[in-house]
Amino acid sequence: MSALDLAIAAGVALLAGAINSVAGGGSLILFPTLVALGLGTVAANVTNSVAQWPGYLGGVVGFRREYAGQRGRLVRFGVVALLGGAAGSVLLLTTPTEAFDVVVPVLVLLASLLLAVQPLLTKRLRTAEDGGARRDPVWLYLALFLATVYGGYFGGALGVILVGILGVGLHRLKLANALKSALSAVTATVSLVIFAIFGPVDWLVVAVAAPASLVGGFLGARIATRIPVTPLRVFIVVFGIAVSVYLFTRI
Repeated sequence: MSALDLAIAAGVALLAGAINSVAGGGSLILFPTLVALGLGTVAANVTNSVAQWPGYLGGVVGFRREYAGQRGRLVRFGVVALLGGAAGSVLLLTTPTEAFDVVVPVLVLLASLLLAVQPLLTKRLRTAEDGGARRDPVWLYLALFLATVYGGYFGGALGVILVGILGVGLHRLKLANALKSALSAVTATVSLVIFAIFGPVDWLVVAVAAPASLVGGFLGARIATRIPVTPLRVFIVVFGIAVSVYLFTRI
């Protein structure tokens, strides 16, 4: 990539990091940008995953108080996320690029629609919240495994999926949101290791995009309360749908 391309990648990564802190969906901005800058879809996906990894760690730190008394659950769910993220990452790298090219427009569209319904989902989960202690249902582990397989394979709007699953399974939205950050971090970390060793990562892009994403996440967290989330969410959803349509035309 040229110096201008790298500057664009860094700028969009900064924006994506801020978007993730404010509303979520930063991958829907950075991934298509990397494709537009000339990376193949698989290379853009793995590079996007590696570049945005620092932001997940910041989310875990931000929710550290919510993890009090959750060590056992974090370990159990973390093992599931580790296995799911590894399976999804290996699936991405071992299936033909043509298969990913066919699937990715659907995944982008799905991620965009999930982001669109996130406020409704959050409202429903908050209404159903009871805050009582309960045994984790068996189906929850299977659902988390499938969600993190998706996260390792593509990952757009993974947080929305995890909040939905955990909110329904635990009936505690605040805890679900905190656990979402931890499980996203585990999934992203195992994907980072696998992609770094075996994937077509563009490390030059990562070198400029990862720090920018980290800074963007920090700035986004600082200004999150001052930004109207709804217009930003509408922009990301519309942009994601447009990207999905564009990717469909490239098949």
